Amino acid sequence: MEAYFDNSATTKVLEPVKDIVIKTMMEDYGNPSAKHKKGLIAERYIKEAAEVIAGTLKVEPKEIIFTSGGSESNNMALIETAMANKRAGNHIISTGIEHPSVYNTLTFLEEQGFRVTYLSVDKLGHVDLEELKEAICSETILVSTMYVNNEIGAVEPIAEIAKIIKEKNKEILLHVDAIQAYGKFIIRPKRQGIDLLSVSAHKIHGPKGVGFLYVDKRVKIRPLIYGGGQQRGMRSGTENVPGIAGLMIAAKIMYQDHSSKIEALIELKDYLITRLSELEGVTINSLKGNLSAPQIVSASFAGTRSEVLLHALEEKGVYVSSGSACSSRHPMVSGTLRGIGIKPELLDSTLRFSFGIYNTREEIDYCIDMLKELLPVLRRYQRG
Repeated sequence: MEAYFDNSATTKVLEPVKDIVIKTMMEDYGNPSAKHKKGLIAERYIKEAAEVIAGTLKVEPKEIIFTSGGSESNNMALIETAMANKRAGNHIISTGIEHPSVYNTLTFLEEQGFRVTYLSVDKLGHVDLEELKEAICSETILVSTMYVNNEIGAVEPIAEIAKIIKEKNKEILLHVDAIQAYGKFIIRPKRQGIDLLSVSAHKIHGPKGVGFLYVDKRVKIRPLIYGGGQQRGMRSGTENVPGIAGLMIAAKIMYQDHSSKIEALIELKDYLITRLSELEGVTINSLKGNLSAPQIVSASFAGTRSEVLLHALEEKGVYVSSGSACSSRHPMVSGTLRGIGIKPELLDSTLRFSFGIYNTREEIDYCIDMLKELLPVLRRYQRG
């Protein structure tokens, strides 16, 4: 049996997504900037995708910029808003649990002369709102936070964060990394006070190499890529039509009958937490129900090393993660796990299980059976 529980790293594409990607590669393959019929057909996919995605967020299509994925969206949101607004100040606020595509971009901005404050989180992974209030100053121009933490599934209080920011200074911009949240939550940027929002297609059963950045039309931002002036000059280069079309279909499907999809994910998450709790020496770092993201469970296995357990499970056809896939080839102690105060001896003993719409209870039962088989052996080996 095979059980894929690494959907926060990437997902299997939906069949209709595969179909439209093939169609736009093999039939409707024109350059969307071309003036002939093939070009107009390709351009139509891009316009429709912007309309569909804008509809899921209740924003305007012109506020959607298609990118190569979450990392580019985060880079553009942070670098180009900071540079465009640096006359207003040089202070940025973020958190200590951000994804590397945010954290490393902020490190770059610090090298350019910006000052960055990193907020701490509580034991559940939630941003300290009092610390946020104290951090905002006259030089603050941008606040960046994830919507859902990619390691433990903590859901940040976005509306409360926005309220604090805007009450202090309505000109301060709020960027939200929604890469683990889009498709799982009903997101309303206008209502929630979000100025910029990053999304990646391959986290919602869409293709790799495509995503989007929502930018409120009032936000002052510069292009990250210059060239032929595509996407109103905001992101030059021939658009990835197959990717954009696939993203459109994935977004449309994920938000159809949305509540039942999310209920199914929560049921799987809660069932896994219950089954993991049966095992000796297991600490659960995620919350049941709607208190955390529906698709992520973090668990620490005392007496084992996460990488060893990961590969032992892999040999049994069970695929999990020991952290963010974007940083897994550069091992480091997780800022998230440190931030929530997990015991030092468990920092290198933690796995992430993440669900998609293809997962089943039977796969969870198989995973638990394999853990029951493997853990005693690995723990004896570790002690030896």
